[in-house]
Amino acid sequence: MLVDSHCHLDYLQREGHDLDEIIDRASANNIKYMLTIATNMGEYDQVLKIAKRYDNIYCTVGTHPHNAADDQDVTIDQLVELTKHPKVIGIGETGLDYFYDNCDRDIQRKIFIKHIEVARITQLPLIVHARDADHDTIKILQDEYKKGKFPGIIHCFTASRELAEKSVDIGFKISLSGIITFKSAGDINATVKDLKQSDILVETDAPFLAPIPMRGKKNEPSFMIYTAEKLAQLQGVTPTEIAEITTNNFFNIFTKAIR
Repeated sequence: MLVDSHCHLDYLQREGHDLDEIIDRASANNIKYMLTIATNMGEYDQVLKIAKRYDNIYCTVGTHPHNAADDQDVTIDQLVELTKHPKVIGIGETGLDYFYDNCDRDIQRKIFIKHIEVARITQLPLIVHARDADHDTIKILQDEYKKGKFPGIIHCFTASRELAEKSVDIGFKISLSGIITFKSAGDINATVKDLKQSDILVETDAPFLAPIPMRGKKNEPSFMIYTAEKLAQLQGVTPTEIAEITTNNFFNIFTKAIR
C-alpha cells in the first residue's frame, strides 16, 4: 500500500477530470490513501468537500506563498478552529517561494510564521513549500522551533542538502515527488540516497510534475508508483519495502489520520 502525501484533487476536478475514475485508478495501483492540499482559504470548502466524499482521502487547511497576500486577514484562531474537523490533518501548504515571487517576501514570511504557530498549537504537521528560499526557510524553521516544537514536512523536495539536513534535525520528514525520476535530478537524488528511511514520504503534487515515463500527461495519484520505484532504487530497497516504509512514516507523522 502507498499513500500520496500531497496532491491537489480540487485542481483536477476544476479541470474537468472525473474524481471517481482518478480514485479508482489510484486504488488499482495500490495507492490507498491521499492527502489533498489547500492552497488558499477560498478553496478550502471545496478541498474539505472532496475529503468528506471519500473515506480514504484527507485534507489540509492553509495558504500557499503565491496566495499569501490574499489571506493576510485570516487569523490564527480561525485556522485552529478549521483544524477541528476530523478530515483536516495538516497545515498548509505554506512556506516561501522566491523563484516566482508572486507575493511580497515580507508577506510570505509573515503568513509562514502564522501557519507555524497553528501547527505548534494543534500539533498537526506543517506542509512546507520551499523554492529558491533555503536560507530564510531554515532560519524561520529553526527560530520558530526554539519557541516550541511542531511537526512538519518539506514537500516536493527540490532544495539543498542543507535544508534537508536542518529540517530532519527538527524532526521533519522529506517528501519526494516525480522530480526524482527526472534526468536533471542528480543533485537532489544524491541527497535522497543519504536520507534515513524513517525520514521519507512520497507524493505526486498532482496535477503537476508527472514522473517519467508519464511526462507530458496530467499527473494523478496513480502515477505515484513510478516515483516510489525510483525512490526504492535510491534507497536500495524493494518497491514493496518502500511502500511499507513511506506508508508507516505517513501515519506516524499524520497522527490524526485513521489507518
